[in-house]
Amino acid sequence: MSTASVIASPARRGAPAPADVGLWVFIGMASSLFLLFVAAYMMRMEGSDWSAIALPWQLWLGTACLAGGSLLMQHSAFAARRGGAAAAWNGLLAGGALALAFVAAQWWSWQALQAAMVGATGNPAASFFYLLTAVHGLHVVGGLVAWACTAHRLQARHDPAGDARRIALCARYWHFLLAAWLLLFSTLTGVTPDVVRFICGSPAGA
Repeated sequence: MSTASVIASPARRGAPAPADVGLWVFIGMASSLFLLFVAAYMMRMEGSDWSAIALPWQLWLGTACLAGGSLLMQHSAFAARRGGAAAAWNGLLAGGALALAFVAAQWWSWQALQAAMVGATGNPAASFFYLLTAVHGLHVVGGLVAWACTAHRLQARHDPAGDARRIALCARYWHFLLAAWLLLFSTLTGVTPDVVRFICGSPAGA
């Protein structure tokens, strides 16, 4: 029996590819970062200088764009796995376009707050809004860089198995972006000082 038949390759043993492991590690680290930001947001709400801000409606538009992008990326991944090159390509492009629309909606929301004289300093509620949305936006921009590289690779060479794997990685990251944004969005829209006091068990008059 030859050595090649005894020592199976990682792919034949079912071991995850390095890119899969790397993405999961990154998602884990980024998730921890967002959870820490949310915890800091909730603790800071107890300050006497905290003043809630009116959130711009563009946030709801951006949420719809990111959710649609996540669905389209998953559709693209399914299509690539089944060998539907055209459907996979169209889904990939549409998913990336909606992520770009999300970034544009976020920038629009910043402009709306600036027009309402809500800056990033002076009010910790506003400061946290800009911080949370900026950090998440940077993660979206990073995903768009990987998305552009994936789209270029699909055009440059025909590799159905490799293309399906790359699109699946993009879809997974898009799902993470949506989950992270829903966490932040629900925190910004639903968490109040009363909710924090209820969670922490502090008396209402404390």
